[in-house]
Amino acid sequence: MSVVSMAAIVGPALQNRYGVPAINVVNDLTMAAVLAAAVERRSPVIVQTSVKTVRTAGAEVLMGMWRGMTRGIEVPVALHLDHCPDREVISTCLRLGWNSVLFDGSALPVEQNRRHTVEVVREASVYGASVEGEIEAITGVEDDHGSDEVGEQLSLRVCLDFIEATGVDVFAPAIGNAHGRYRSEPTLDRQRVVDLVTATGVPMALHGGSGLTAAQFSELIAAGCAKVNLSTVLKERFMQSSLAHLEEARRTDRWDPPDLFRHAADTVTAMAAGFMDAFGSTGRGAGT
Repeated sequence: MSVVSMAAIVGPALQNRYGVPAINVVNDLTMAAVLAAAVERRSPVIVQTSVKTVRTAGAEVLMGMWRGMTRGIEVPVALHLDHCPDREVISTCLRLGWNSVLFDGSALPVEQNRRHTVEVVREASVYGASVEGEIEAITGVEDDHGSDEVGEQLSLRVCLDFIEATGVDVFAPAIGNAHGRYRSEPTLDRQRVVDLVTATGVPMALHGGSGLTAAQFSELIAAGCAKVNLSTVLKERFMQSSLAHLEEARRTDRWDPPDLFRHAADTVTAMAAGFMDAFGSTGRGAGT
């Protein structure tokens, strides 16, 4: 069984400068489809759940799905709780078996965020779980979390001090990226990623991956973004694929739910596999 910590996945990715897709799933179908892509491409993958998904589906239900789908899997996979400001939800997920969490204290004063993150790192270590840290709010709303207001970018020194003081396994910097769909092509601060990785040796997480260009992905992965978050693109492909299939069902008057599910799953699997190829993670999970 290759369910491993996030740190065990992103460490080799940083060292060898490839990116690992970290994909937010919304139900059993999308979880299975993303894992199928990882097996097909022999790629590591980080499956992510938002707080909204945890509260909608239920933490116990999601963990049951995860355990069933990853039993005997032969590629490195991790289950990550994304953007969670709620310590109680973090504790529940760690206790049930999530092996990676992001405590998102970006709305808090830095010192308060640091204190909470230190406590989360300590708690996660009991379970052998990894922790991602964030102190700058990434622009955009995702699963009812965040704001469309552009947040303040803190100094490099503040970020370095936070990483050192907390001992996080991954850090999510604000570099001009945003959650959701970009209204125009963003200008991304690659040098900030280089500076953070050079000073700390810690892998960076690229949030707001949906809508970036192949060149942007390549540049930022080479700079040290070993974890690449994708959420909006899955939701769009999943729902647009389902809509197209339902419109065809109405046209032909053929209503077959399992066929709808297969069609949507195939779309998500192909999407995830495409990102694995593009990020260079294909084949990196072979033999594990």
